[in-house]
Amino acid sequence: MEGSRKSKRRAERLIFEIGSEGRRASTFPRCSVPERPLDEILPKEMLRDRPIGLPEVGEGDLVRHFVALSILNHHVDRGFYPLGSCTMKYSPKINEDMARLPGFADLHPLQPEEVSQGALSVMYDLGEALKEISGLDAVTLQPAAGAQGEFTGILIIRAYHLSRGNPRSKVIIPDTAHGTNPASVTRGGYRTVTVSSNSSGTIDLDSLAKALDEEVAALMLTVPNTLGKFERDILKISRMVHDVGALMYLDGANLNAFLGIVRPSEMGFDAMHFNLHKTFSTPHGGGGPGSGPVGVVSELADFLPVPVVGRREDGTYYLDYDRRRSIGRVHGFYGNFLVMVRAYTYIRMLGASGLRSVSENAVINANYVMRRLEEYYDNPYPEGCMHECVLSGARQKRLGVKTLDIAKRLLDFGIHAPPSTFR
Repeated sequence: MEGSRKSKRRAERLIFEIGSEGRRASTFPRCSVPERPLDEILPKEMLRDRPIGLPEVGEGDLVRHFVALSILNHHVDRGFYPLGSCTMKYSPKINEDMARLPGFADLHPLQPEEVSQGALSVMYDLGEALKEISGLDAVTLQPAAGAQGEFTGILIIRAYHLSRGNPRSKVIIPDTAHGTNPASVTRGGYRTVTVSSNSSGTIDLDSLAKALDEEVAALMLTVPNTLGKFERDILKISRMVHDVGALMYLDGANLNAFLGIVRPSEMGFDAMHFNLHKTFSTPHGGGGPGSGPVGVVSELADFLPVPVVGRREDGTYYLDYDRRRSIGRVHGFYGNFLVMVRAYTYIRMLGASGLRSVSENAVINANYVMRRLEEYYDNPYPEGCMHECVLSGARQKRLGVKTLDIAKRLLDFGIHAPPSTFR
């Protein structure tokens, strides 16, 4: 730390430096079974020949030490978190309260359907909300993360083409794609074909036209893309892709740019994954686990992973395993349920108008940041952006200052640095 902030933080000592021999933070209860020598339980080669050397500290010192470490971390309760890069970095406290309700938190996935109706209703209603938001016809909540949802979408696309007797061999992605896109495509058994961007940072239509043929299974596209640019020719792109019998797949990472404004189905997308942590305020990164539901048009619904939550005419809910063309499970049981509770809470709290407001504010904020900073940084794509913008540190580099230096300096002022590399 430098400047005025330097005096506000003392150097935290190592936990080994604050203890002394014989101190304990807790006392274990007396063992209720006869003790056996370790060499009777474990192979001799696995036994240590010297003490572990764990720190010995009292409870008070232990608690103070870890609390002091925790406040050295930057988090949304302590300051601005301008990460952008498609990801919402705010998890409302009400979400955590709902996920901790005993009726949700204490459930076991093997409980019978008849005593799990509340949980099933949350899953069903969340699926219905995602269908309404996307305009798609069917949803699975099973994938455990956005990347797994993306992989699931590729498997569904593959199963669809196989069912038509034409497996196809490649998937097109733009050069602005997220890194998981080519990984999912390759893992799904396809070859990746990259198309270039134009001077506006969107797909070059001539490059796309050259790549399209009847071996293309899908175009995997992020809208808006990682440069924060909306594909203005999206309807033309969709027609070009569909004309060769391929499908449109949306990487839903940037969905928080147009909630309630336009739906993916209206742009011609046949399938997509949702990142609940990127759009619907569930924990991200170290606060995981995640959830990456997949939505599809009706023609792809039979291929969704099983089970899918259904609703009977009498209002009760059930798990539907009767999908003979399903790609099978992609996750144990039904997905990360408590993440779904958090996303459901967020959606219900905001409602349709609130979700639209989220996107309107995301776009306004990103453009505000871009215009305020473009005087000081090079702006390679000066046209208005959507939810995020990309600025270049080339001007500073000529002076011997790297973007990493700027990022570290921002931390000195209590501001979390934005991403300092791209692709």
